[in-house]
Formats: sequence, C-alpha cells, structure tokens
Amino acid sequence: MKRVLLLLAALLASRPAGAASGAQTEARLLLAQETARPGQTVTAAIALRMPPQTHTYWRNPGESGLATAAQWTLPRGVTAGDLQWPVPERFDFGGIITYGYHGEVLLLAPLQLAADLPPGPLEIAARISWLECKELCVPGKTVVRATLTVGAAPKPSADAALIAAAEKKLPTDGSPLAATAQWETPPAGESRPLLLEWKPDGPVASADFFPYPGDGFDVAATNANLPVVAGLARLRLHLTRSGPNWPARIAGVLVEQPAGGGGPRAYEITPVISGTVSAPAQSPAVQSGSRSLPGVLVFAFLAGLILNVMPCVLPVIALKVLSFVSQSKESPRRVRALGLVYGLGVLASFAALAALAVGVQKAGGLATWGMPLSNQVARVVMTVLITLVALNLFGLFEVTLSGRVMGAAGGLAGREGYPGAFFNGILATVLATPCTAPFLGTALAFAFTQPPALTLLVFLTIGLGLAAPFVVLCWQPAWLKLLPKPGVWMERFKTAMGFPMLATAVWMFWFTAPEYGDGGVLWLGLFLVVVAAAAWIWGEFVQRGGRRRGLAGAVTLALLAFGYATLLEGQLDWRAKPKGLAASGSLQESADGIDWKPWSPEAVAQARADGRPVLVDFTAKNCLTCQLNKRTSLEVPRTREKLKAIRAVALLGDFSDEDPRIAGELRRYDRPGVPLVLVYPRGAGQPPIVLPPLLTQGLVLDALEKAAE
Repeated sequence: MKRVLLLLAALLASRPAGAASGAQTEARLLLAQETARPGQTVTAAIALRMPPQTHTYWRNPGESGLATAAQWTLPRGVTAGDLQWPVPERFDFGGIITYGYHGEVLLLAPLQLAADLPPGPLEIAARISWLECKELCVPGKTVVRATLTVGAAPKPSADAALIAAAEKKLPTDGSPLAATAQWETPPAGESRPLLLEWKPDGPVASADFFPYPGDGFDVAATNANLPVVAGLARLRLHLTRSGPNWPARIAGVLVEQPAGGGGPRAYEITPVISGTVSAPAQSPAVQSGSRSLPGVLVFAFLAGLILNVMPCVLPVIALKVLSFVSQSKESPRRVRALGLVYGLGVLASFAALAALAVGVQKAGGLATWGMPLSNQVARVVMTVLITLVALNLFGLFEVTLSGRVMGAAGGLAGREGYPGAFFNGILATVLATPCTAPFLGTALAFAFTQPPALTLLVFLTIGLGLAAPFVVLCWQPAWLKLLPKPGVWMERFKTAMGFPMLATAVWMFWFTAPEYGDGGVLWLGLFLVVVAAAAWIWGEFVQRGGRRRGLAGAVTLALLAFGYATLLEGQLDWRAKPKGLAASGSLQESADGIDWKPWSPEAVAQARADGRPVLVDFTAKNCLTCQLNKRTSLEVPRTREKLKAIRAVALLGDFSDEDPRIAGELRRYDRPGVPLVLVYPRGAGQPPIVLPPLLTQGLVLDALEKAAE
C-alpha cells in the first residue's frame, strides 16, 4: 500500500507538467547491424539517457516506481524477444528502496529475422514508456525508430561496439553456482525468511540479490549477508505472500562483490525453494555439549582408533603384522623408532589433509572427508600405486637401494626400514579416507568450521588415534615375542598379503574406470596390464641380473611411455572430467532393484509437492560404508517393498566426484562426507529424518513408516 500511495502522489504532483512534455530522458533505438541476412538474429538496444540525478527503473522497480516497457511495431517476418536488463542499482528515497539506472542504460532485445525475408530496408519501431524520478517522478513515452537493411552481406552498424559493451553488463548463467533456497522457519503470518545459499565463484566480500517480479509474493528490498559456512555463501531474504500459496521457486540476479577487489560478478539464478531448514537429529552425547573442544578431541581420537578396523585399512594392517614379525628380532630401540616413524607418516598425512581442507575453504570451496579420492587424477594414481604394491608383495619385483621410480613407488610398503614405515603411515591414511567411522562426523563437522589452527589440531588428533595401536605395540617389545619367529613362512605370508592389496586395487579400479565412460574399463585395465608387464621385466631382467640389463631397462621405460601416451592420454583422457552419473532417467541397478532417480533439490521439492515420501541416499562408489549400507539395508527386499507400498520417491546423489550441491547438503546436516541418508515425510513442511552413517534394515523401515504417516 505504501508503494501505491507514493507512486500516486508522485504522479499527481507531476501532472501539471504533462506526461510527455515533462519527461527529460532521451530515448533512442539502436541496432547492432546496419545490414543483416535473412534468418539472422540482430540485437536491438533501447538507449535511455537520463538527466543528472535522475533515474529510471529496472524490470522489478522495487518498493515504488514503474518498469520501463517497450511495445514493438515490427514488419512481417521480424519478431522481438524479451528485454534483457543489465544489473540495476539500489536507490533509497526516505527508506523506500527501488531498483533502477542513472546516467545512460541500454536495454537489449533480440530481433529474429525470418529466413524468407526479401532484400530491402525494414523500419523497426517501438513505443517506449518509462518513469523518471528525481525529487518528483515524471512519466515519459515516445516512439523510437531505426532502419535495418536485409541483404546478402552483413554489416555492423556504427553502434555495434556500444551494444557489445552493453551485452557484457548482462548477468550470466548462474547454474555453476548451484544455488539453493530453503525456508528458514515455518510459516508465521504472511511474511517468511528464506535462506539463499550458493558456492561462490571465488572469495566474496559481500553479495546482493535483485529479485524478479513474483506472482503472488514480494521479496523485500533489504537482505542480510550471513557468514560463509563450509564454503557456502549465504543471504537471508524476506518474502511476503499476497496470494494463496507460498512460491515454489524464486528468480533474480545474484551479485557478488569479490573479496580481493575488482568489479562485481552478476548471475541469473532460479533456485527451487525446498523445505524448512532444520537441525539434524543428534545423539545424546552430542546434544550434551560434546561440541566443546575437549569433547571434540575425544571423539576425534576415538574415530581414529575405529578407523583401524574399517575394511579400507585392513590391507595395511596385514602389512604391519608382517613388519611386526620382522621387527621382533631387532633391538627394542629400533622397534620403537620404526613405530614412531609410522606414526609420523600418519600425522604428516593428516596434516596434509588439514592443509587441503583449509585451502579449499579459503578458496570458497567445500571441504569434505575423502577429498583425496574425489579427484579422478588422484584415483587413477592410487589405483596404479596400489597395484604396484600388490605386485611387489607377490615378488614380481623387489625394492633395492638402487631401485628407481618403479621400486620406489611400488615397494615402499614392503620395506622393513624407516621409508617403509613412513610410507605405511601415508598409505593407511589415504585408504582410510573412503571410510566413515563413528564419531568422525562430529569431529570433522567441528573442524571444518574452525580457524586453521583448530582444524589442524582436530585432524592430528584423528591421526593420533589411527597411529596409536601400532605405536603402542612397538613400545611394548615383550608383546612382540608372542608373535611367531621369523622364517620361510614369512615369504609365503608376504605373498598371501598381496591378495588383499590386489583386492583393494580392484576396488579402486571398480569405481574409477567406469567414470570415464564406455571405454574406461578397457583402457585403464590395459594400462594396468602394461604397468604389470613393465614391473615384471624390471624385476626379472634388471634387478635379478643378466647381461641385457640396459636393454631390459629401455624396454621397461618404452612400455611405460607407450602405455601413458597411448592409453592414459590418448584413449582414456584421464585428466578430463569423468562423465559420472546420468543427469536424468533411472539409476536402477537391476530389474528388481530400487528405481533410483538422480537427486536434485528440484526433484525433492517436486516429490514433496506431490505428497510423496522421499528417500535420499547421498553415496559414493569409493565409500565402503555406503556400499555396505546399500547391500544390507537399502537394496534389500523389505526396503523395496516398503518404498512401493508408501509410493516413496528414491533419489540417489553420487558424490564420487565433487558436487558442490551435495557438499552443501552434507554441511547442512553436519556430515563431513558420505554416507548421508535422509527420509522426507509426506508433509512438505516437516523436516527430514536423518539416519545415522551405519544403517540397519530396521532403522530404514522405521523411518519410512514415520514418513508415510
């Protein structure tokens, strides 16, 4: 009502001057082409030049004002598209916020020429109306004209450069920001706060949002910048409902002001509005104050201890058993030193993970547990490295002091000295990242929101927990005497330990190769065969002697060079972004499996708008806990039957590769990584049920039963 009264008063006050004669804004029609071919699109520009201290209005004028409008008069065969608006400014008139322009502005519109237009001149005309405001507001209108010639040879106009500069001021597509919108509170009256989150394009000092006009709702002109959380920039908007329903989508222009200076960045976004933000259900231990630093450190140490028995780390545990047997014959002092070096390798790796997390956060990204294996290049390297470790354990080649790249990369884990102990610590850490242990989520959720020093402290505490059992055992030489005495059986045991390491390589290969498309399995598999052949030639003909060592070494290098250039680079294109999951369609694994659909905030909102429960599984192929949950609690007959009985929608979010939208969901529910399983009730206003990381069939069925009520 205030907006209407203010506009009416302004128009009445300006009436003596006359609607047309009182306006002082100069309007022109510009064309980017002087001559254009039939079928071509020509950019037209409505140029408004305003007097000093005067402004006109954007497509959404704000709390007062009228948007500039154009009514085209076009010859047959020419059609005009919608006006394209540059980013507006904010104007504050006694607390009334409006959006518009001062000085000169160009509003662009595409003109599409029919393919059968005959050559010759065409008159393009538009009736322009606007409202210009200074102390008073004066409406203006005029007809602007320009001539376009249709011909065989296109020719830019004298205004082409001016129009090209105006095109650079238009907002760009904001899809890469993965913006999401979520109600911050349940409805209370006709006004409601909305939380807008997105992954910024670099560090942001501040941000602003200019909403497009809404149908049945208004967005307040004032919004609040909230602190960045886990790399997600946030704005709080306030919506007022004037229609019967709350909107399902919001659209507008998001403007970022970079933290390092430079011009603003403007993006057009249209996020779907999802349900109310809610805190996830937490265990009593967490609720009772474990978010204090001492409590978090206790959880971090326990999480590290538990990681020792997770399936990801079992191959390294087997190697440590072998090394303990070997160390039992050595002096206690050396045994203790080897244990400390192993612990140092673990701590160095966790310090590197902490540095990576801090760097990602500072760059505006989202740090998560398992980041080392979320990069496809790292996954390929680890697959090759673990394959080499397995081949070394099988005795295909050995590590010697003169060994070069092949020996250093593949056999460090089999060495009994300090390098082997240190490398075992690194390998244990890397293989632990796909696993999510109890207490790990609480510790890392705290770490990812703290200053760098506290982030490092939490990560090192997890590392202490992972390293502690082996370090303590090394400092108790009497316990080592309980192990069998060294002998021939150790060689057999070493060979046997190659099989779990080879299984780890197969597991890495399983979730790495298919991401590269149909040829990924073939080309990465062939490269591993080439690497194995090179390792055998190196071990058999170079390390074990012979008169043709030089030739064997050359063949080894030639094989590796051929495999890398032809298979990895040429066929696999291994450094390119993998294809990942399909963007649409079913992700059903088998004929009787769950009919999974790709997750998106829009898919959740649509299913809830249809009154259907929703099961969301945020997972990853490199997450063993995720695969265990799927086999024991999700992809099982009773869960499938329940989903069908309640007509639930099943959505799958694949986090095998970095996805900022999924990372934002993990952050929202205090998870440092996958798995995260959510069950949304039928009621659109109810928060989701957050299931624990390790599922049971009973937990899933109970949550689905509650969601169907």
